[in-house]
Amino acid sequence: MEARLNLFGNAFAAKFLRQVNAAGKTVSDSALPASTQELVKIRASQINGCAFCLDMHTKEAAHAGETAVRLAMVAAWREAKVFTEAERAALELAEQGTRLADAAGGVTDEAWANAAKHYDEDQLAALVALIAVINAYNRLNVIVQQPAGDYEPGMFG
Repeated sequence: MEARLNLFGNAFAAKFLRQVNAAGKTVSDSALPASTQELVKIRASQINGCAFCLDMHTKEAAHAGETAVRLAMVAAWREAKVFTEAERAALELAEQGTRLADAAGGVTDEAWANAAKHYDEDQLAALVALIAVINAYNRLNVIVQQPAGDYEPGMFG
């Protein structure tokens, strides 16, 4: 299996990805908990069907100490007792922010208010940026059919 377009070998794609990666680094360096960041990336990637990002972020999360149980339960987080209220609020915001076309009103006031109970303004800004960035990565990888399975933790720095 090969990607339709080599995002890593194309000069334009490489230039574009440097900018997206810089945005992602800004989020990674924020005060939003790293474990929450990985959970959000995983959930958005599940919704978008991005195997490349699922491979990357489940491996990164496991490498950072995330448990297999929590990783397996991300898709069913509403019924899982293994997530904190703050993580649940972030996952809800991620779902609604990823499924914008599925709801006429976009992200609900309730989802926003719930997230705001658990995260300060800078963390909320980072969470919103994270949802936007992971959705951009998902779309790039799904469009070009980027193959998955070979990712090694830390592979991209």
